Amino acid sequence: MLTDLAAHYPAVQQTFEEASDILGYDLWKLSLAGPEDILNQTDKTQPVLLAAGVAVWRIWQAQGGTAPAFMAGHSFGEYTALVCAGALDFREAVPLAEARGRFMQAAVPQGQGAMAAILGLDDQIIQNVCVEEAKGEVLAAVNFNAPGQTVIAGHTTAVERAIAKAKSVGAKKAILLAVSVPAHCALMQPAADQMAQRLAQVTFRMPTIPVIHNVDVSIKTHPDEIRQALVAQLCYPVRWVETIQKMEAAGVTQLFECGPAKVLVGLNKRIVRGMTAYPLGDTLAGFEQALTESKTCLELLLENNHT
Repeated sequence: MLTDLAAHYPAVQQTFEEASDILGYDLWKLSLAGPEDILNQTDKTQPVLLAAGVAVWRIWQAQGGTAPAFMAGHSFGEYTALVCAGALDFREAVPLAEARGRFMQAAVPQGQGAMAAILGLDDQIIQNVCVEEAKGEVLAAVNFNAPGQTVIAGHTTAVERAIAKAKSVGAKKAILLAVSVPAHCALMQPAADQMAQRLAQVTFRMPTIPVIHNVDVSIKTHPDEIRQALVAQLCYPVRWVETIQKMEAAGVTQLFECGPAKVLVGLNKRIVRGMTAYPLGDTLAGFEQALTESKTCLELLLENNHT
């Protein structure tokens, strides 16, 4: 969890300390030492992810990293993107992250909701499986992460039926995920209702960098549109494949992941093979390589423009 960067850049622990002061507990200690069962609770995980992403972004800016043409965040990462794009203050986003996690946790009783990853099946087949195996319960494809990698969510019994069905129709793998809530499906409606009230109290500004939103793969500029997208996001799928494809269509050639690992880098390589993706928070060496590559790319663009 950013330990390599933290040893070199004080901004990591400073960002976590800022969040800890707001939350009332040591977020950096929790991220490093757990306990794991507490860290995996959504109301704890989301503030950790927020602090990690913002810390990496702050270092990137301080070291002269190239300003991006677009930003996007996978699921909760959309909040981090909005903070980094100047649409939302970090100090307002921290309690929002905690509240969002708490609302999601409370929306479905423990054990009654689940998520599963389905690998090696076409999206349409997965959606057909969800329709067939719902049997009056909630079941939907909710994370379109990469070609051949989709996540489903809903009532636990329905998800278990879908896992068995997916395997029978040719899925390479279908496994339950170790998550505490069934995100991005209709079971999150109570959380969405509460989040709408909470977001109405928060100040949003027009982003200085365009942010592509999960729910409809579009860019929002008005604060009310941003709020609506964040509310809808809780109950609708993360359309990550389309998000990256939208960037490619706009001419993007490099992606940089601001976060504690390189999960999105792995997904993005499978979505658009010609687009280079760099993880910024995984290792110090990786961060410095990405920094150099971004500046080199900018220099080439400037040279081409001059020519």
